[in-house]
Amino acid sequence: MKELNKYSKRLTQDESQPASQAMLYAAGLTDEDMQKAQVGIASTGYDGNPCNMHLNGLKDEVKIECNIAGLVGLGFNTIGVSDGISMGTSGMNYSLASRDLIADSIETVMQAQSYDGLISVVGCDKNMPGAVIAMLRLNRPSIMMYGGTIKSGNYKGRKLNIVSAFEALGQKVAGEIDEAEYKEIIKRSIPGAGACGGMYTANTMASSIEAMGFALPYNSSIPAENPNKLSEAERHARAIKNLLELDLKPLDIISKKSIENAITVVNALGGSTNAVLHYLAIAFAADIDFTLEDFQRVSDRTPLIGDLKPSGKYLMEDVHSIGGTPAIMKYLLEQGYLHGDCMTVTGKTLAENLADVEAMEFDDQDVVFPTDKALKTSGNLQILYGNLATEGAVAKISGNEGLLFEGKAVVYNSEQEANTGISNGEVEKGDVVVIRYVGPKGGPGMPEMLKPTSMIMGAGLGKSVALITDGRFSGGTHGFVVGHITPEAQSGGTIALIETGDRIRISAEDNSIDVLLSDEELAKRKEAWVEPPLKHKKGILYKFAKSVASASKGCVTDAF
Repeated sequence: MKELNKYSKRLTQDESQPASQAMLYAAGLTDEDMQKAQVGIASTGYDGNPCNMHLNGLKDEVKIECNIAGLVGLGFNTIGVSDGISMGTSGMNYSLASRDLIADSIETVMQAQSYDGLISVVGCDKNMPGAVIAMLRLNRPSIMMYGGTIKSGNYKGRKLNIVSAFEALGQKVAGEIDEAEYKEIIKRSIPGAGACGGMYTANTMASSIEAMGFALPYNSSIPAENPNKLSEAERHARAIKNLLELDLKPLDIISKKSIENAITVVNALGGSTNAVLHYLAIAFAADIDFTLEDFQRVSDRTPLIGDLKPSGKYLMEDVHSIGGTPAIMKYLLEQGYLHGDCMTVTGKTLAENLADVEAMEFDDQDVVFPTDKALKTSGNLQILYGNLATEGAVAKISGNEGLLFEGKAVVYNSEQEANTGISNGEVEKGDVVVIRYVGPKGGPGMPEMLKPTSMIMGAGLGKSVALITDGRFSGGTHGFVVGHITPEAQSGGTIALIETGDRIRISAEDNSIDVLLSDEELAKRKEAWVEPPLKHKKGILYKFAKSVASASKGCVTDAF
């Protein structure tokens, strides 16, 4: 094989592959271009979602800058699912499945076209982990570029975001606002391009992936419509060229310590429970042993210092205003919570990246607190076990909800049933709402339960009602909630055996979750339980249900 540039050993450059060369000439490449490294620029851009609608423009800017840098930038697209649009509908069943579709499609194009490096331009929740999983499978020089967070909306001087729209529905149902005010909140919640503004799943994954070393400094916190976002294209082009020259690849960067850095940032900022699913899958792709017990260990030693929505007051745009993600990371590093020796996509260690970052000031802002004034001495992500979750469950406990909840179960076999029941006043103070058969197999696709939790909040029951599910929660969910209950109902887990009226006890003091029934009673119910048929008989959701691992294994689809 004749190597035509210093980076690549692509088959397309082999003189015995004339058709490959002919195709590239037809695509506009010159003889000079044939000597250069080819960089795939994967975009999850599409028109129908504010998180993603600007990404193809960013991709085009990155392509231009790659060409200026002496590379050949070659753009391509993969899919996306808008969680905000699909939330509360059957469309949400496709959200988690899209993560693996994104990973599979990026892997497919990069391998089939033999590109030398990868820049993934991503926006909504599943885009980020999907892109990183693909990078790890490919193990070629790669960078993730996040499209940025959205501006806050405004109504009567009150900041709005996507969760405001869902909670407004609960307020309307409860009679606290009328139809006209409800419509105004809906119209004003999201003013333009960018991912949902709080420390929801998109911003959780973007900031933690930056901490893991797979994104450039400040990338996660520069808002989508900030003028500096377009200037990031040049930074990314220079960075991918540097990675190619260094031959620094994803498996050279990721380690158990770098994943710990990511989970530390998730817990410090009050991030989404979805991070648990995604980092389990990322670790699996990298062949790194990282389990639910590791999440708990990191959470136990990490204080919650970010007062960010959904549990707190502020948005990602406010993080940008106080110095961005690097300022927070520098503080955590100085306090001993991060591993500074981890390599990153800059070709430098995390500590080297943060060396010249201006130190965070605490006197004139209350977005992030010093550790001695932490909102909670441990992280918000807690792993629970008990007879309801023998293989684990994930709770998001900010401390505002209390640490212990015991109440009467009100059981629903779907999210739609739960939404109707909450609207009809079936849920009262002290109840534990149970939503089951919405897990990875039973959903299928493990949909997010933002609509019922937001309706509970909007109805003023947020501090007096708990909700448990074998499904997921949106990063925008808050309240006393427990998800990812494993084994799920579809697999005959204990959650399938609960009946309305049973007593359920949830404790964040000893991280337990139990239905207060005897082993004998549970065994009797299990014997009478009949597995329901899968909801789909063909297509992507059937394939997902048949191949997906449990939530405690990250819902990966290539471990069977």
